Amino acid sequence: MAGARAGPRAGGRNFAVQTPAAARLCALVALVAQPASAGPLFEDASSALPLHSYTGGWEHFVGGGVAVFDCDGDALPELFAAGGASPARLFLNRSTRGGPLAFEAGALPELTGVTGAYPLDIDGDGPLDLFVMRVGPNLVLRGLGGCAFEDATEALGMTPGDGWTTAFSATWEGEGLPTLATGDYVDREDPEGPFGTCAEVLLHRPEGARYGAPIPLAPGFCPLSMLFSDWQRRGETMLRVSNDRHYYVRDGREQMWRLDPLEELGAEDGFPEQKLWGMGIASRDLTGDGLPEVMLTSMGDQVLMLNRGDGFAAAPFAMGTAAQRPHVGEDGRPSTGWHAEFGDVDNDGRADLFIAKGNVDQMPGMAMEDPNNLLMQQPDGSFAEAAAPAGIATVERSRGGALADLNADGLLDLVVVNRRAPVELYRNVTPGAGGWIAIDPRQPGGNARAVGAFVEVRTPDGLQVREVTVGGGHAGGSAVPLHFGLGGEESAEVRVIWPDGTVGDWTRLAAGTVHAVGR
Repeated sequence: MAGARAGPRAGGRNFAVQTPAAARLCALVALVAQPASAGPLFEDASSALPLHSYTGGWEHFVGGGVAVFDCDGDALPELFAAGGASPARLFLNRSTRGGPLAFEAGALPELTGVTGAYPLDIDGDGPLDLFVMRVGPNLVLRGLGGCAFEDATEALGMTPGDGWTTAFSATWEGEGLPTLATGDYVDREDPEGPFGTCAEVLLHRPEGARYGAPIPLAPGFCPLSMLFSDWQRRGETMLRVSNDRHYYVRDGREQMWRLDPLEELGAEDGFPEQKLWGMGIASRDLTGDGLPEVMLTSMGDQVLMLNRGDGFAAAPFAMGTAAQRPHVGEDGRPSTGWHAEFGDVDNDGRADLFIAKGNVDQMPGMAMEDPNNLLMQQPDGSFAEAAAPAGIATVERSRGGALADLNADGLLDLVVVNRRAPVELYRNVTPGAGGWIAIDPRQPGGNARAVGAFVEVRTPDGLQVREVTVGGGHAGGSAVPLHFGLGGEESAEVRVIWPDGTVGDWTRLAAGTVHAVGR
């Protein structure tokens, strides 16, 4: 393995930066999972949410995402939860800062058929907007401030489609509007379907102040998650698509698309063919080299891909991330993973991993009582299961979820959307948690929230790196300040590597607060 990788430089791209010893990554192969230490604890706060479930027939076996974003400017994020056959719901955050969680219903037009949503500032005007995915025409809801929205789909020239949209991601290729990618699952109208009736992924590129005709990325293999990311830290954003082999049957695969020129990458590009029952994507650097690893949820083994810079390699089973069967109860059949998300739950400076689990419906070969996972990263880089003692190992058919600080106390709380069961809400009350810092990068222009930027946080314990992205998870995502645990540190050095490659200065910032960082 190389000891240096390409990365950004001030005012441009592509300079050599030294990574930690490559031997650290190789050593993961020999890891043996360690038992969890005294760890995270959550308090069930589901009664603080109005009752809501993700319902519907086979068209809503998938989806069920939640969007987390602040739409009223009080720094307490709201929740937009998909409803499937039921109307989607907006929950306004009325939590006590540092105290109990509380939400009330917000005003929304009645939107049914919603599979999920992603928040982003699509027009760069300040308030966050929502891209709403549906079984039926998709919507762009423009934020007006004060948690009010208007339908801007037609005004933006966005082709809404009339399919079964289950995957979304966004990036900025220039100034103005972002490039969007949408993925439909299967053609529910095809009389020969649903098997083998995967639709093409559509790339929506702006033409001035409106969107042009969608560009198909063919072939398509029934996507359930996708994510734009500069995987190699070389200034080139690519689109990873995770596909469900249950419906592509024979010839499909996981996919990686280059944007310029527009082409699918293969083994010669460091992306060998891989097939799985792809449900969700999570991404974060776990090895300290600044390159984001990728977690792919599936039926059976969950697949963590270690980023080598020139390609990806599957993490060893001993790393503890496979989460292939229920960790409590007597159901020994394989698990079904959906939303995955990295977050430092105990603020010890190491990213942990939440995975929502649940049978598709009544699949007899898969576990029916399938508890959600909370995999806590250990000092040696392995992961240990902690969901049961933490109080979140519920066995409903979970789908979407989010880790986010909902009451501004510096601890990541948890929301989980369930199919045909109420949404669950948990307040993080972990005793003895470490310090934290949150970074909110902003810049002028259309990409006001700096999607594509990398935020680096440095302490004596090492370097933590996170990329600002829109997409991934399962059918939902968050637009909130980036949270970092700091352990016992009272401050950290922070810098932002902006989407155009410009590198900001290292700045020492105090722990225990959210810092807005501008250019």
